[in-house]
Amino acid sequence: MPSSVRDILYVRLPCWKIYPGGLLYVADYIHKCYPEIRQHILDFAVIDKQDRRRRLIEEIQARQPDIVAFSWRNMQSFGPNPDDDALDVVMDFLHSRNPFRRLRAAFEGLSILYEYMANRINNFRYMRLVRRMLPQSRIVVGGTAVSVFGPYVAKHCPADSFVVVGEGQDAMLSVVEGCAEPLGEVYHKDRSGNIHHYKRKEEFDLRQETSVDFPYIESIFPDFHKHLDSFVGVHTKRGCPYNCHFCLYNKIEGARQRYREPVEVVDEVEVLNKRYGVKKIWFTDAQFCSTKASTEHMEQILDLLLERQIDIQWTGYIRLTYITPYLAKKMIDSGLASLDLSFTGSQEMVDALVLAYRIDEQMETLRMFRDGGYAWRQIKLYLPLNAPGETAETLRQTILKIKELYDWFGRDNVLPFIFFIGIQPGTPIEADLKEEGYLAKNYNPLTYNPFTIMRLLYNPNPLGEIIARAYLEARETLDPSSEYIGRATLDILERELFKPAIA
Repeated sequence: MPSSVRDILYVRLPCWKIYPGGLLYVADYIHKCYPEIRQHILDFAVIDKQDRRRRLIEEIQARQPDIVAFSWRNMQSFGPNPDDDALDVVMDFLHSRNPFRRLRAAFEGLSILYEYMANRINNFRYMRLVRRMLPQSRIVVGGTAVSVFGPYVAKHCPADSFVVVGEGQDAMLSVVEGCAEPLGEVYHKDRSGNIHHYKRKEEFDLRQETSVDFPYIESIFPDFHKHLDSFVGVHTKRGCPYNCHFCLYNKIEGARQRYREPVEVVDEVEVLNKRYGVKKIWFTDAQFCSTKASTEHMEQILDLLLERQIDIQWTGYIRLTYITPYLAKKMIDSGLASLDLSFTGSQEMVDALVLAYRIDEQMETLRMFRDGGYAWRQIKLYLPLNAPGETAETLRQTILKIKELYDWFGRDNVLPFIFFIGIQPGTPIEADLKEEGYLAKNYNPLTYNPFTIMRLLYNPNPLGEIIARAYLEARETLDPSSEYIGRATLDILERELFKPAIA
């Protein structure tokens, strides 16, 4: 279908500096479908706050784009963010024994809340600015935040805005082509302010997604090189068949796994490595190897990496269930940088969160990695501490399993990441907590109420206080040059939880 669109401006809304993979895949796809359309990417993640509005106005005036597409990564205040210390502030405010620290945390918390409110308000202001300057243009809004909060975003967008849930290639193409009904899952706020919800009729065929044309991306994205000094995201598939109780991947991407052609994935990695000097690749799938079929797909990718002798370190969220010693060796030989996995040492907690694996099998696979030559390399454990159903006994089990891993891989190479489950709308855990009365049935997941926000970061007492006090003690006493706060916190938890009085 021919398109009357001449120019597209992409605006990445403020977030911490992280490689904008999803946006680049969309821009690359549109270019391959319509190479005559001019495109440009404006990245607020690397532009000073005071310059963002001015830069947006300048781009609009210079380009007069027919479509302005916004990418919005984070919306909830407890979204993981390396640029703020919200977790420390919450811990101090709720659990510090020092009244001055609690008072300081209250003021710091208000500052964080103000920033959270201002960011959201400003993002909608950018959209309204576009509508004022370009009354006939189409506005598209996508990204992770939008996939979780699509109806809310649609309600606050200007008229004639398309709010895209999930992957955006097919939806963006349908907007470019002026289709009467957009493809994908889209909320369209028409020129009268009415919102129409279009459900996804079929999933995007990832076999259409060829290796990104990075020289073209370089030409439309002046800040591209600023994102190449850390892990660069490449995805190999979409979809997740699991139903972990705190996760939305299987709803946003669908339960059926869809795969890119392995050669296209490796072509992409090779260009990043050999043309741009990228050494670190993060495979951005929900889990890089999660089913028997996806493990076979992963093996094809690893074979190509080895065949071409591409010198990289790679990682991603990994499920250990279907990994054999033969496959583990290929992972190590192709540059596996770290094993990143969700971890709890209690089968009871695995089952409560519906993580769908066996602890004994997971530990046996980790032992297999150690025996296969992975010893003394990093194991990153993402610990959903104090999730619903957690007890002192399940925490003890987790600590004991992690101590086994210290023995196998070396204490310094095991990194337990302390985090608490953030309650997301539409997840089974949210439904359960509403039923239990922990959350009001009509609560607002995007509230500005700080006390509700703190409840959305799930860490209730009595264990919440024990964990928080351990974390605060670790923060105060450890030497960051020689110890990691996650390990220090677990040491203190071990001391407290193995006292006879703790039940």
